[in-house]
Amino acid sequence: MRWLKWVIKGLLGLSAAIGFLLIVGLIAYQDIPAAEVEAKWAVPPSQFIVIDGVRIHYRDEGEGPVVVLLHANYSSLFMWEPWVAALRNRYRVIRLDLPAHGLTGPEPSGNYTLERIQQLFERFADEKDLTRFTVVGTSIGGTVAMRYTADHPARIERLVLISPGSLEPRIRGRTTPANVPKVVDILGYILPKSFTRFVLTNDYGDPARVTDAVVDEWYEMWMREGNRLAMVSLLRQYVSGGVEDKIRAVQVPVLLIWGERNKRAPIALAYETRNLLVNSPRVQLEVLPGIGHMLVQEAPEASSTLIRRYLDEGLMPTGAAAKNQ
Repeated sequence: MRWLKWVIKGLLGLSAAIGFLLIVGLIAYQDIPAAEVEAKWAVPPSQFIVIDGVRIHYRDEGEGPVVVLLHANYSSLFMWEPWVAALRNRYRVIRLDLPAHGLTGPEPSGNYTLERIQQLFERFADEKDLTRFTVVGTSIGGTVAMRYTADHPARIERLVLISPGSLEPRIRGRTTPANVPKVVDILGYILPKSFTRFVLTNDYGDPARVTDAVVDEWYEMWMREGNRLAMVSLLRQYVSGGVEDKIRAVQVPVLLIWGERNKRAPIALAYETRNLLVNSPRVQLEVLPGIGHMLVQEAPEASSTLIRRYLDEGLMPTGAAAKNQ
């Protein structure tokens, strides 16, 4: 029976080692207090506003026609820096952190449904007295922007969508949330920076373009107190529902911007989205060669030049020709 004692001793040793590593991991990857993150990142022009119990972080810069920017999933309002720099000398540029992201942090009620996120954005637009504006959204921000535009056409001048993820096959048309395994919860407690780089690398058309600065920015926002588990909760509550009907309901001019090498929302979805915009008077599609899903951060100069030119030119050409651009 000596061999059995060795096996038991070995298992006990392994369990102790695993427990030790978990404890070390929990200490090494614990949340960064919100106050500490804000002390570094919530510098002017950052502001906060409480909407229905949610303390929303936003920035409001420049003067002129209003342009509102809604960020991608897992990102924050800081992703828009290149665009803000290109627009604020002629436009009033407003951007905000959605719940579970950036310096806004967790939603106290734990409600991360698309309906709730859109409701908070609607209330934010009301509080800021935004009666007529252009709305821009990428990834989940694009989905929120599209839904808001469909429901409030009189308030939106133009809609700009950067590869919204609502038509992705794994979530498209779902009436119930996707099954997110419980093991994913570990990311809420143990999350190395290398995982952040992995996510970004997968979403860039050219992984070599991923910079240390972008990785650091994303990671610090993820590590903000409560954000990681909140993001997992958002994944568990995300339901795209009748997204095709929402796209068809859009009645304003639309600019679609897509990265040719987008793996998360493949380029085929750009053309499908364009074809679904049957009630939009003008649709323009711009494809950036070699670029992936995180288009603004991967191609800051090309994308900011594109949006500035589009806004400066005003409304796009009318008629069927615009549909085919």
